[in-house]
Amino acid sequence: MLPTAIRLAVGRPSGRSSMIQFLGKDGWASKLTAPVPPPPAAVPIVSLASTATVGHAAIPVAAPPAPTSAPTYVEFASETVTTVPESMYTDTPASNMRKVISRRLTESKSTVPHFYTSIEIPLDNVLKLRKVLQKEFDVKVSVNDFVIKASAMALRDVPELNATFDAKTQSQRSFSSVDISVAVATPTGLITPIVPSTQSLSLTDISSKVKDLATRARDNKLSPEEYQGGTFCISNLGMFGISEFSAVINPPQGAILAVGGGERKVVPGKVVVKEDGGVEKGKPGISTVMTARLSADRRVVDEATAALFLGGL
Repeated sequence: MLPTAIRLAVGRPSGRSSMIQFLGKDGWASKLTAPVPPPPAAVPIVSLASTATVGHAAIPVAAPPAPTSAPTYVEFASETVTTVPESMYTDTPASNMRKVISRRLTESKSTVPHFYTSIEIPLDNVLKLRKVLQKEFDVKVSVNDFVIKASAMALRDVPELNATFDAKTQSQRSFSSVDISVAVATPTGLITPIVPSTQSLSLTDISSKVKDLATRARDNKLSPEEYQGGTFCISNLGMFGISEFSAVINPPQGAILAVGGGERKVVPGKVVVKEDGGVEKGKPGISTVMTARLSADRRVVDEATAALFLGGL
């Protein structure tokens, strides 16, 4: 049998030419036509002390195979940090909130079938409206308040997404009221206070409600009914300079919206088709664009429904 490198070289001009130059034409031909030698015959192990007698002739008998040694097992020590001295690190026990977050989110990622859809949303009109509200009406609202209001309206129009999933009964529960949970970072961990009946609130009502919930959440003064429940969740990291990210669903909710910060990007100009069939192309411009990514439970909604929701933002 020819070596693998030689067999692979056959039929390849580059490989053949290099091998011919190395072996010569005669040597190359001998490699291709050389017969394959038969495998050597096994020689039995004979013990001179063990013989059998047939007539007057002594015939040697093969000795039994040597006993195999017992298998050895290698014991592996448990993984421990031994290269770093204890004076260089500190172990902090997890708080009760951290334990709950760890348990619920681990359960979510391991049991909930996540899928993700993203959309880029222009913010130019929203930023202009913010300036008008602040200048003419002395009303201060954040971009996150607009996102909450827009999400409530989209959930009203696409009620399939305003739902939860019960893993025990394998059933989906839909709600007529849109109760949006807003993720708030606190010193002890992330908590999601609820803005009830968000679809019926104005921008100013949402702004004042979120500010009050966030302040009391950081002071650990929320009652359980103010952060347990909710039909949909929003997590916004735009104020931290994050452009986009993927959030983990908070069971039993069916979806969560991850919102990034606005970025100035070059956008193509609009193409307008005239009545006479002509085409008018606009010039490229610069726009502030925000990326929103929806993490949804595939047991609750499908990709087309998620696309309808994102299109309604």
